Amino acid sequence: MSETMQTRRDWLLSERPASRLQARLGRAYLTWRRFTANKLAVIGLLIILALCLVAALADVLAPYSPYIGDLANSRLLFPDANHWLGTDGQGRDILSRLIYGSRLTLQVVVLVAIIAAPIGLLVGTVAGYAGGWVDAVLMRITDIFLAFPKLVLALAFVAALGPGIGNAIIAIAITSWPPYARIARAETLTVRNSDYIAAVQLMGASPTRIVLRHIMPLCVSSLIVRVTLDMAGIILTAAGLGFLGLGAQPPLPEWGAMIAAGRLFILDQWWVAAAPGFAILIVSLGFNLLGDGLRDALDPRGGSQ
Repeated sequence: MSETMQTRRDWLLSERPASRLQARLGRAYLTWRRFTANKLAVIGLLIILALCLVAALADVLAPYSPYIGDLANSRLLFPDANHWLGTDGQGRDILSRLIYGSRLTLQVVVLVAIIAAPIGLLVGTVAGYAGGWVDAVLMRITDIFLAFPKLVLALAFVAALGPGIGNAIIAIAITSWPPYARIARAETLTVRNSDYIAAVQLMGASPTRIVLRHIMPLCVSSLIVRVTLDMAGIILTAAGLGFLGLGAQPPLPEWGAMIAAGRLFILDQWWVAAAPGFAILIVSLGFNLLGDGLRDALDPRGGSQ
């Protein structure tokens, strides 16, 4: 078994790969080794995987309904064997609401990333490659968005669109793309005049093909790192909107809305607000640790471990 593993390792680390597949697998293997060398990054990955698992198995893991409570017998109960994290002001099990709320959290971060990252990547690469007035116009628009605090701008968009989890996702995505555009533009400016791009131009490739097929892929690794690091901020922004009543609406078990409901009992029944707050803390920490690990692993100057 050990000889087989050593043979596979040597095949992956070959300095002269026989195919593109072997070269790609070798790069992926080196990236994974650099990533796993960072123990904190592995902890962050485990936290995120646990979040995904909990969200996928919410129907199985949740001991009670996240929407139906017992006002007569289960209101504001202290954590015990029946309700591990206690109950809220409506007699609903907090643990069950946290478990189902993980689905909303994943929904927000995934949809925001899917919407904001491609917009920022497209704007940044087009601005960096085209230059001139196109670059000036696109970057001034980006500067306008960057001039406002993200939460304040999101509040303005949600106020215009109306409260709701869908509108909150759109508002957060609209305010999240400018940093990605800045990163993509900086990456594009470093490779725009390279011999690699000049060779592609001499082969007759159009500007659209150059941007889409040759420049954008070079910006993806930096964008992945920034998106991962921004996940914590996205979660906090979504929680802030929920806390203010502009995000997910009752009775959805959104963590920010749960904190808002728990603030009424913060002095005597502290666990009502503390449980969702701790969940936000752990998940945000997991994304930050994962982002730090990806930044080191995807850095081409990091070398092999």
